Parts: sequence; structure tokens; C-alpha cells
Amino acid sequence: MLIGAIVIFEVQLLLSLSSLPSLSLPGFIIPPDFFENLIKSIIALFVVIDPIGSVPLFIALTQNMGKDERKSVSKTAIATAAALLIVFAVAGSQILAIFGITIYSFMVAGGVLLFIVSIELLTHGVWRFGVGTGREAGESGVVPLAFPLLAGPGAITSVMISFQTAGLIVTMLSISIVIVITYIILLLVNPIYRVLGRRGSMIFTRIFAVLVAAIAVQYIVQGAKHLFS
Repeated sequence: MLIGAIVIFEVQLLLSLSSLPSLSLPGFIIPPDFFENLIKSIIALFVVIDPIGSVPLFIALTQNMGKDERKSVSKTAIATAAALLIVFAVAGSQILAIFGITIYSFMVAGGVLLFIVSIELLTHGVWRFGVGTGREAGESGVVPLAFPLLAGPGAITSVMISFQTAGLIVTMLSISIVIVITYIILLLVNPIYRVLGRRGSMIFTRIFAVLVAAIAVQYIVQGAKHLFS
């Protein structure tokens, strides 16, 4: 409820600001469509990342860890996801061109990774790879939490489009706002886990694993459709 209230307040504030005429500061002019583009970028990125929907999967991937380890993994995942989104927003097209691949090939690869994660969670209920302490826990914060769950093909495509259409400032602000909200949500995983309990967490994990599998198939189908069309 608190997170939803914060998001609604931010959107209302941005909408009210977007109705104002263009603002100008010494050496910096805010274009009239700045806040409109910012709102669109924030909403698009938030929906694609879906941090609330990732909570059950995050619980499943970190349920064998202690409180401090889970917090460390969430920090690693957030930092890695933010870095990936920023790098691909600014230089995504150039990076893909260097390796001679398209965004659609990237979507297929990300979809395959997501599908592997979903199958693992459906069959075993936990992510068995990279779960532990120290270096192993840090690795699980990178794969599959940071990529492909948070900074997946959809999020990367979203920030690349935002950079091309709305510019650098809007894209960086939208990434920063969504990443902060996502981190706050991940910090609330411990009380959520206490409310759900082990059995409730397992049920939610398998339900959302099916949804993740469907999203993975959608990525693969969309990417393959453009690759072979």
C-alpha cells in the first residue's frame, strides 16, 4: 500500500508539473514535453521490470539465505540491473552492432534464460545454482536476478527506445526512479516472506514461474518472428 501511494503521488506530481509551461534555468531549458516523456518512460520501464511481480521469484531464489545475505544479493542485483540499463540505453545499438546481432536475437537469448529459470522453479521450487554464501550469493544476484529478471530484454529494449525518442536526461531519470522503487520493494521481501510463510511462498513461486515461462515464450516468439520474417 505504501509503495502504491508513493508511485501514485509521484505520477500526480509529474502530471501537474507537465501542465506547466516550459521552464528555464540558467544554462538549462526544460522542453515543454519533458515531463510527459518522463512519465511515459517511468511507466513503461516500471511495467516491464515489474518489481512487485518479481517478489515471489526473489523469495524463491534467496529463501536459503540469511537476512544479511538476502540484502547483499538485492544490492548486487539492483546495482547490476541499473548498470546494464544505463549502458544499453546509451550504447545498446552500438554494442549489438559490434557483435553483429540484433535486438531480436537478444530477445530470444533472454527468453531462453527466463524459460530455464521458470522450469527450475516449477520443478524444484528453488534456484539451485549459485545459491550459497559469499561469492556464490553474489553471483545469484547477477544471474538470474539482475539479468534476465530485472534488466531483461524488455527493459533493455524499453530504455534503448526511450534514449532514442526522449533523450539522455529523461532516460537516466526514469531508470533512477524505477530502480529506487524496485530496491525499496526488494527490501520489503523479508516481511512479505514472514506473512506468506514457506508454504505460501512455494505456492506463489510456482504460480509466477508459469507466468515467467509464458513471458519467456513470448520473448522467443517475438524475436524469432522478426528474425525469420
